[in-house]
Amino acid sequence: MALLELHDVAKSFGSVRAVRGLTARVEEGEALGIVGPNGAGKTTVLNLIGGTIRADSGRIVFDGRDITRLRGHHHCRIGIGRTFQIPRPFGGLTAYENLLVAHTYGGGRGDARGTCAAVLDEIGLAHKANTHAASLTLLERKRLEIARAVVTNPRVLLLDEVAGGLTDPEVTELVGTIRRLRERGVTLIWIEHIVHALLSVVDRLVALAEGQLLIEGEPREVMASPALRDVYLGREL
Repeated sequence: MALLELHDVAKSFGSVRAVRGLTARVEEGEALGIVGPNGAGKTTVLNLIGGTIRADSGRIVFDGRDITRLRGHHHCRIGIGRTFQIPRPFGGLTAYENLLVAHTYGGGRGDARGTCAAVLDEIGLAHKANTHAASLTLLERKRLEIARAVVTNPRVLLLDEVAGGLTDPEVTELVGTIRRLRERGVTLIWIEHIVHALLSVVDRLVALAEGQLLIEGEPREVMASPALRDVYLGREL
């Protein structure tokens, strides 16, 4: 049984059909990348999995449990961590205090202080523990965004364009952090427009177009497929 399964999932916003009958699965310990042009439904899929929005139809199953109608905050507490494209930490709190809030929101398992300190160290922010989040650089805020999700002890971590806006050296640094999470067994689902970063981490790639599965498979084969090229160039499928 897969850790996460989507069965014929659909979501519309008014007349816009963002996701159309999507069926997919993610194995435990897998790193899955999602690509596609703007408007393909990528972030909507992450929002559905993370509980930010609810599907109009279909089923989402996590670890054998149907979570389709589960309220959003419960997704975090059952093991689904989520980052957002634009980090919005509590600017008036320190990096460490931001993690304490996230730890509590995620169910507060274990020693809060020890867990938060360990995650800051793992993510590369231990030296900024007592710095207010508003004073952090973009790379540091991106790290903090990941750390806030990791401190909830997720079984699957949803990454939404975490490399966006960074310089090439900063992307390399952040990829190193994500690889370390991958190596310790965290299941990843990652949307990213900086494709070389994505390809350096993921095991499998899913390409979406107009809310539907276009192609999936070995990452470099998917990126080289004529179907995906045509979608990015705006040609008819």
